[in-house]
Amino acid sequence: MTSRNVARLFATAALSALLVATASQAAGAVTMSPPGSTGSLADRIPLPNGFQPEGIAIDSQGTVYVGSLADGDIYVGDVRSGEQEAIIPGPGTPSVGLKVDQRGRLFVAGGPTGTARVVDTETGELLASYQLTTGPTFVNDVVVTRSAAWFTDSQQAQLYRLPLSPSGELPDADEVETLPLTGEWEQQPGFNANGIAQTPDRQALLVIQSVTGTLFRVDPATGEATAVDLGGVALNNGDGLLVVGRTLYVVQNQLDTVAVVRLDPAGTSGEVVDLLTSPEFQVPTTVAAYANSLFLPNARFGTPPTPDTTYQVTRIGR
Repeated sequence: MTSRNVARLFATAALSALLVATASQAAGAVTMSPPGSTGSLADRIPLPNGFQPEGIAIDSQGTVYVGSLADGDIYVGDVRSGEQEAIIPGPGTPSVGLKVDQRGRLFVAGGPTGTARVVDTETGELLASYQLTTGPTFVNDVVVTRSAAWFTDSQQAQLYRLPLSPSGELPDADEVETLPLTGEWEQQPGFNANGIAQTPDRQALLVIQSVTGTLFRVDPATGEATAVDLGGVALNNGDGLLVVGRTLYVVQNQLDTVAVVRLDPAGTSGEVVDLLTSPEFQVPTTVAAYANSLFLPNARFGTPPTPDTTYQVTRIGR
């Protein structure tokens, strides 16, 4: 365990009412990959029974955060040992997409509540909560850029922007912006905007429309959406997105597949160059990277959740 993680555990000991370490919940074996230049990483990270995972984020120290659709709890673990370190209790409503920034703040999409919240990963303290929208909504995923946190809505044709100051201050509630999706975007019945990422040149956003499998490039100033030219390939069941350099990873949840797309710098075109899978995939939803690996939570959609249903995060190479 890193010194940073040890500090976290000591810092949160006084908040036992807020951070509940429950190692007994993390049932199941953890296998280790052969040692490499980055050390061993867990092939599987068991999650608490009944957890119902969806979003995932990993910080630079190798601490993994996984959100629960059941009650919004945030699982905190280690990518090397696969062991649970803590649980940050949720608000009793879903936690969906997650991203952690360099300041140790976790941005959390609130799904059907239409909310977003920001949590201090060191203490578990709720730093801010925002009501992004009302009515039929599913605030699904989030990406953090240098100047904002952007959230998707799978039920409404719009994005939400939380401006972030250079000094790191979080915005007031009245500073939150709504950006309608225009251009080639056509809202469809079913789940629409889902995963979100930045283009390789960081000048625009990438958004996957799950119901059509279409990847869009979105101008963050105007909301104009243009379909990315993938040579006619549809990314069916597209869910979480992750950009590393010029490589885009697209989780295709019900297909138990991660599409690997080589993009041009502006994100206007790309080519699917590989399809990654694992026999341990059980409807993975989102993806985070650490070293040369990808980590994906298995949501097991289609399996009726019970308090005893088992869940895990699966690691694959990239």
